[in-house]
Amino acid sequence: MEKHRLVTLVAAAALSLSALAQSEGGLIVGAEAEKKVNRQLSIGLEADMRTRNNFKTMDRLGIGIGASYKLTKWLKADAGYKLLDYNYREKVEYYTSSKGNAKIKWRPSYHGVKHRFYASLGASFKLPCNIKLSLRERWQYTYRPETTPERYKMSIADQTKTLDVGYARGGKGKSQLRSRLQAEYDRKRALFTPYASVELYNNWTIEKVRYTAGTEIRLSKQHALDLYYRFQDMRNVDAEEYDPDMHFLGLGYKFKF
Repeated sequence: MEKHRLVTLVAAAALSLSALAQSEGGLIVGAEAEKKVNRQLSIGLEADMRTRNNFKTMDRLGIGIGASYKLTKWLKADAGYKLLDYNYREKVEYYTSSKGNAKIKWRPSYHGVKHRFYASLGASFKLPCNIKLSLRERWQYTYRPETTPERYKMSIADQTKTLDVGYARGGKGKSQLRSRLQAEYDRKRALFTPYASVELYNNWTIEKVRYTAGTEIRLSKQHALDLYYRFQDMRNVDAEEYDPDMHFLGLGYKFKF
């Protein structure tokens, strides 16, 4: 069994570069509740789950709280916090021992949390043909606390596996600017509100781009569904945070009260 696992890991490491060019499919399901406090202020709760590995593996669970404030008819600000439970991907890497022997470091997938804070400013403008254009600039800060997941050292020649005692994945914080441009068909009391958007994740360089197209379905004054397709194009991301390009199908539900 150990020998079979070692052979599998050697193959995974050998194919790691070609894997960077591959893409996966996933599902996003979310729910949101929003309460309008007054004409300007609203508060909300949200929860979501996301899969990867062509819908077979749970990727992330999240829960958050936020508030938005309408500064003018066309300008809105919001801020909030999200607690995220990630299923971090398995990581395989080669290294050479002091004696020159080829070995492998293998870190199995594991669950860990992230804390995310964000603040946004969004502007919108409605054209005479019921097309609404909006631009949102969002700053977000994500912190990953230090964790001590299992990691193993494997000898290819001896076909042995030993626990890497003392291994820890240090805490890390990261800021990003998310710029989203969106167009939607906004007609009052319409059953469908189709939309399309592009969003850039920027940290001194473009790290990923999200393309989304979908429609909101108005069930009633208080209830709505959101159906969409999203392609996530990964660009200049640190190898430690690598994810492949993703094709997502999304389903959301929103309740206003």
